[in-house]
Order: sequence, then C-alpha cells, then structure tokens
Amino acid sequence: MGLPPTAALVAGFRRAIWLTPDGEIEELDRLKARRRCDKAPPILCHAPATARRLGLESLAAYDVLELFAFVRPARSCAPTPRGLAIALGQDLPTNLAEQALSLPRAAALLLNEAAGMETKDRREAAAVAWTMARGGWLWGPYVLAALGYGQDRDLTGDRAVQRALESWHRLAPWSEHAPEQPPGQQAVSPQEARERLRDILGDGAEQRSAQADYAAAAAEVFQPRAEADQPNVLLAEAGTGVGKTLGYLAPASVWAEKNDGTVWVSTFTRNLQQQIDSELGRLYPDLTTKSRRVVVRKGRENYLCLLNFEEAVNQLANRPQEIVAVGLMARWVAHSRDGDMVGGDFPGWLPDIVGRQRTLGLTDRRGECIYSACPHYNRCFIEKSVRRAKRARIVIANHALVMIQAALGGNDEERLPTRYVFDEGHHLFDAADSAFSAHLSGQETRELRRWLLGADASGRSAGRLRGLKRRVEDLIVDDQAALEWLDDALRAARALPAVGWLKRIVEAEPQGPVEGFLAQLRRQVLARSERVSDPYSIECSPHPLDPDLIPAAERLQAALAQLAQPLSRIMKSLAKRLSDEHSEDLESETRRRIDALVRSLERRCLMPLAAWNALLDALREGVTPKEFVDSFLVERIEGRDLDIGAHRHFIDPTKPLAEAVYRRAHGLLITSATLTDGSEDVEDDWRAAEARSGTQHLEVPAWRAQMPSPFDYPAQTKVLIVNDVRKDDMAQVAAAYRALFQASQGGALGLFTAISRLRAVHERIAGPLEQSGLPLYAQHVDRLDTSTLVEIFRAETDSCLLGTDAVRDGVDVPGRALRLIVFDRVPWPRPSLVHKARREYFGKRRYEDMLTRLRLKQAFGRLIRRAGDHGVFVLLDPMMPSRLLGAFPKDVSVARVGLAEAVSVTQEFLANPPDQS
Repeated sequence: MGLPPTAALVAGFRRAIWLTPDGEIEELDRLKARRRCDKAPPILCHAPATARRLGLESLAAYDVLELFAFVRPARSCAPTPRGLAIALGQDLPTNLAEQALSLPRAAALLLNEAAGMETKDRREAAAVAWTMARGGWLWGPYVLAALGYGQDRDLTGDRAVQRALESWHRLAPWSEHAPEQPPGQQAVSPQEARERLRDILGDGAEQRSAQADYAAAAAEVFQPRAEADQPNVLLAEAGTGVGKTLGYLAPASVWAEKNDGTVWVSTFTRNLQQQIDSELGRLYPDLTTKSRRVVVRKGRENYLCLLNFEEAVNQLANRPQEIVAVGLMARWVAHSRDGDMVGGDFPGWLPDIVGRQRTLGLTDRRGECIYSACPHYNRCFIEKSVRRAKRARIVIANHALVMIQAALGGNDEERLPTRYVFDEGHHLFDAADSAFSAHLSGQETRELRRWLLGADASGRSAGRLRGLKRRVEDLIVDDQAALEWLDDALRAARALPAVGWLKRIVEAEPQGPVEGFLAQLRRQVLARSERVSDPYSIECSPHPLDPDLIPAAERLQAALAQLAQPLSRIMKSLAKRLSDEHSEDLESETRRRIDALVRSLERRCLMPLAAWNALLDALREGVTPKEFVDSFLVERIEGRDLDIGAHRHFIDPTKPLAEAVYRRAHGLLITSATLTDGSEDVEDDWRAAEARSGTQHLEVPAWRAQMPSPFDYPAQTKVLIVNDVRKDDMAQVAAAYRALFQASQGGALGLFTAISRLRAVHERIAGPLEQSGLPLYAQHVDRLDTSTLVEIFRAETDSCLLGTDAVRDGVDVPGRALRLIVFDRVPWPRPSLVHKARREYFGKRRYEDMLTRLRLKQAFGRLIRRAGDHGVFVLLDPMMPSRLLGAFPKDVSVARVGLAEAVSVTQEFLANPPDQS
C-alpha cells in the first residue's frame, strides 16, 4: 500500500512547512497551517507538540512516533524529526524544510522494517495492528499491508486477534528459589581492584592512573567491619573524567563474586542508573549473563501493573478512542526488558502522544497491589525484579528506595544489603529529607483515602483503584473480629478528603475534620504571609497557632485515632498469623502476601498517621521538638493552589539516614564529583561534606579520597561573569540568552533559578532562535519529562535547552551537543522556614555559600565530559561574590565582562577551540 497520500507538516514557533504529496514545499503561517490540517491529516512527528505550536487543542495526524513505537517497541528515539533521522540512520535534516522531507522517508523505512519482521512477531504485530485499525488507527491499514495482511483479509475469527492485546500471555513466568544464604566476609585487596579494572577496560583501553587509584581506594569498604554498627566508610570525590563508575564497579564485582553476595549501587537520577547499567555491559558482555547478574531496582510505582493493563484492555468496549494507546502498550509489554516505565525502555514521549492515563497511569502508583491474589502474579514485572535482585551480583537502585527499604527493615527472606555504593552522594541530604519528612496535607490525606477505600464511584479509573477491602478481606474471612475492624477502618476513612476537597477549601466550604483543619491552616498562611499575592507557594510558621486551629486540630486528631486503632489491630492480627503455632500450615504465597500487607499497612497508614499525630500534638502544645522544623504551606503554581498542609522536616535528615541505613551496613562508599564545595579551607570543605552526607553521625570517621579531574580546564573552558545585564529586567536577560545562544550556534543550556523566569525568556527568544535555525526546547514549557528533553538535546547537537535544577542534575551530554551553559543568576538557596532553620544549625553564611558553590560546581561539571570537549560557562549576575569562585577549578581564570565581550569571546572560542594536541 505504501505511504498515505497526504502532506507532511513541521511546525515551528512562527511558521510551518507544508510538504505536498507531490513534493512541493510551502511555507505557511499558523492560520493557514491549521486550515490545511482541517482538510486532511498530515504526516508529522509528535502531534501534541505540533498542535500546541499551531494553537490547536488536538490534531488528527499520521504521527511517525506512533509508527516508531509500534514497529520498534521498547526502543526509543528523540521525539523530533532529527531524532527519528538519527535512530533510522538517515541524513540529519538541518532546517524545517529538510525536516518535512525526512518524515515520509522515516515512515517508509519503518514500514519496510515491519515488512521484514520474523514470522512469529509478524503474526502478533498484525493481530495488534488489525485491532487498532478497526478502532480507527490511521496507520493501521498501511502497517497491515506492510505485514502482508491486506484490507480484504478478515481476521475476525483469528485466535491471535482475539488475544492480540493480551500481551501478558507472552511473558515468561518467574520461578521461585530457596532463600539466599548470607554473603561471605572475604576482603577485596587494592591489587584485586586494580586487576579487575584492567580486565573490564580491556587490553587496548587507555589506562588512567587516577581511575586505578580510585578503584584501589574503594576496595577499603569491602573489608570485614571491625565492630557492630560501625561500617567501613569512604568519602571519595572523583572529578569528572576520572571514571568513577568503573572504578567502584571493579572492587564491588570482585567482592560480590568472592562472597556470593550483592552490592547495591544507589543513584539519585534515572540517567545515571541507565549509564551504570550500560557500563556493566563491559563486565558482563553476554546479555544472558548480565540479565542474571545485574538488576535495576526501583519503587513499585515505576513499573507497569499487568492487572491495571488487563483492565484497560477490558474497558476498550466502552472506550474505543483509547485503542491506539492500549495497542502500543501491548506491543511494549511484550518486548520490554523489565516493565520499567520511568527511565527504563519505555519511550518517555509516549504518554504525551497517547495520554498519561493509559500509559504511566497503569503503574502501581498508589500501592494497590493484591500480590498473590492477582492472576498475573507469577508474571508480574515487579515481583520478577524483586526476586532477580536477591540473586544478582549488582543491584542498581535509587536513594529513595534504599532509604525506604532500610527504614522498614528486612525479614528472613529479604535481608538488607550489607554493601552500598552511593553515587551522586551530594544528593543524599535532599533524598533523606524527602524520605524522612512528614506532610499532613490535602494531597497526602486524599491519597490515604484512595488507598483505603479505592476510587470514588465517579472517578474515571474507578475500576482499577482497589481499596483495602479487596486486598485483605479473603485473608481475614474467618476472623470475625478482624472483619469488624476492617469495617471500622473503612468507616473512619470517610473522614479523609474526597473528590473536590481543594475547591471546597478555597471556597470556604470544607467538609469533615481534615478539610476543616486545612481550611483554617490556609487562612493562617494567607493572614501572616508577606507574599500573599505571590503566584507561587507561600508559607508561614505555625507558632503562635491561630486560636481557631486548636479545636480543628483536636477534631482531626480524634478522627485520625479512630482510623489508626482498627488498622493497627488488623496489622497485628495479620502479623500474628505469621508466628502462631499453626503458621507452618500457610502456603508460601499466602505468607508473602500477609507479610507484604503488614508492611504496607505500616508504611502507608500507621507510620504517616503517627507522624501526623505527633505534628498535631506539637501544634496544640505550641512547641516544636528541637530536631524538627514545622511549617504551614500553601503550594501554588501560577496563582493556582495545588496543595495545603502542615509539614515537618528534620533539621538534619542525615541523622535518621545514619540510623536506618549506615549503621546496619558493613561497607559504604559515598562518591560524587562534587562532595566538597571549594572554599579556601580544605578541612572545612571535608567537614561540610561529612555533614551533608551524614557520616559525621558515625563513631568511626570516614576515610577520605580525592582524585582531581584529568581535564585541562584552562584550555578547554572559559568562565565569564556578565556585569552589565540587569538580572531583574527580563527583557535584558532574554536578550542576553538570545545573543549568547546565537554566538554558540546551539549546543546551549540555559539554567534558571525560577520557572517564571524560564518561561519569560522562552517566550521572548523561541522565535528569533528558530529564525536562526536553532531549535529551542524548555522544561515546564514542552510537555515532556526531563529525561526526554535531555535525550532530544543530546541528539540534536545544535539545539538549545532551558531548564531548572532537574535539568542541571540530569544532563550528561558529552561533545558539541553541550558547549555553552548560561546561568540566569547566582543560585542562592530559596528562602524558606526550613532553610532558615538549617542555616542557623549548619553555620549561617558558610552554609548558604556552601550550597551555592555546590550548585555552581555541579552546573560547571556538566560542561566538560571528555578530553575533546570545549565549552563556555556564563553567569548573568554582576553581583556574583568572589568568595564563590571556588566552585570553579583553581587554575581557571574567571573574567568579568560586558555582554558584548561575552558574546564575542563565546563565538571566537567555540569557533576556534585551542589545539590540545
């Protein structure tokens, strides 16, 4: 059948290119492009983004990304015409016209690829495509023709078609094994670490002495510990380019093999998880061996729930408009490595293409799992990951999962790890703050209601949201007391906020004790905040408490007690079944299900309820315990309330981190390129690093190691501080960004301290950059997740990207794709009650300076990723204090210049980088 006889469309910010079926290229304004689209759906890339640029709510089209997701399931590309060209091996288009020409070619290549599928995959793909075509998928007839199934072939009675979307049947079940034995205690010598590193690198690889020294130093944490609760700890700062990933994987893998144990490598960002997983391909080049030895572990909310997906398939009869989403998900499910939808092999752009509800909305985000009662339990992605991790050599996890797992403790069948590597160790403080804080808010209490009661009847996904009754009832069916406690708990749960809670509070019509308390809390914040008209979040101190909040807090405490008591009794009753005299009669799966429910009740209900009760006690008594800081917060974005609540943070969240994680471990490596902040006092730097990581709370001091970056920063970089741009004048700031981005000819990352500033600059410079042939992407403007934006930025070497902290932390873009970083102002910590308390506790101005230097150091570290890179770092803030310049390498000179000179230096340096040969 070939390609659809229609035009191709690429839309920019000010103009669009229309490629007729005859090959004629036309340049249109947005109005004319919209009219053309009304007549016939065009071929394009990323329909929602194109619609937004044309000012449309939606756009019917032949989206080549849909075709890509169908033909290449569980594979991704940058969701742009250039990204498609790279993934398909085409010549890279350089302007909008060439992008339009590339789209039909990309579609033809994908259809040809479909035609070449092997017989089994062809049959399964045809069944899914036929089902999708019947539901109106525009590509359906063309895919079927490519697969050899013409429109005249009726597949209605084909068994494969009837089960086309039931891709869970094609997943291999996991198998159970005996509990793992405790690991041995054999040490790893520095020489063994060096030798393993050489083996991983191979004979022809460059030997870096700093990397070998780092590996040898890391071996220290893989010695037997001398005392209980006193792990071997190493703080190791390895500058960019040292090669710390392979440096610590070398001794870690030796220890795992010698002791038949598992080392957990924990990161903060998904990008680094993927990078470590990729690097482990050197250690385990055989994919089958690697799949046994290496496991990526995340929280349950990251994985597809097969029961949720089955229910989505079953609901298609009532929602035929969702067939494209479900069909593409079926293809992905059958081919995914591990079902990870957040940073795994799931295309990050697919939710924007086909909707979040039928993609990311199918994960187990609210802890509704019914475990062994689920018909898909023996094929469950999550359960398979958990079991594989018990037998793996290296588990790649994240800080949040490690902390939650440790806080809940292990059991006989799931022992806690004894050896950890915390990469991105500079994020441990923030990760601990998230893990150990308490939030008595509308969103949190609303989520607890959903976990207990399931969805409200009016909810769109009511069929999927399973309450506590469905999860626990069959386990307590013979226990009349427990059934009564369940009824009591569910009745008490109705005091928690229901649908529409926020609207009712804002309109001063709260219902129930939680909404009543939050309404009074919001009133106090609005009355006391000096920034009440601020479109973004506002806060105030709880003390002294508004008199009207005292009875509201008492009513809320009474309601929470009515909920906590029966839940606690249910949990104890279930736990007793695991230890009473007849517990051996329980089947293994029933035991695991009961244990999982006990842990879920503790984590999702009783722990938050206890924390909320303690917070309410402090509010009523008027005294916050000295280790905490409490605040009232109204979260807003662009003037719209998002959440309301009382919040409690540890002033030093590394204290519970040390107790929950560190003391139970035998060996800890905490590493980063930015552990120290670069003040003039080296010892002070290390003490600050110990405070930020929490190792200061251990009796035995941590060892220290520091390997500087091998790069020649004076030759490879320029650092410029622009001193004639008013940072409070967004027109001037935007003009500076435009001029600098044009001087670098792309490859530019703009970093911002506030979303509002980012959006203001984007609005002003997107059009002019497009006219210059420089595509601009932006966090909080383009509706794509951060990892997808970074993927686009990496693929399109002349593109520009605007972002905030999340982009700064997630960018790992070597080469010309990143050659300029522009920071809008000095990234001082944002004022808040929590920051105020920590500033006082950790050293006042020294603390603020440390945080700011670390942010500058981390941003600068993104610029040079390998020996051949060259780049310019620009700060648009004439008020940059000299005492913060330690954020940059010592031998790099920092020039304070005007904008004109900064543009000239940038253009000259990047056009003619110095020869390093």
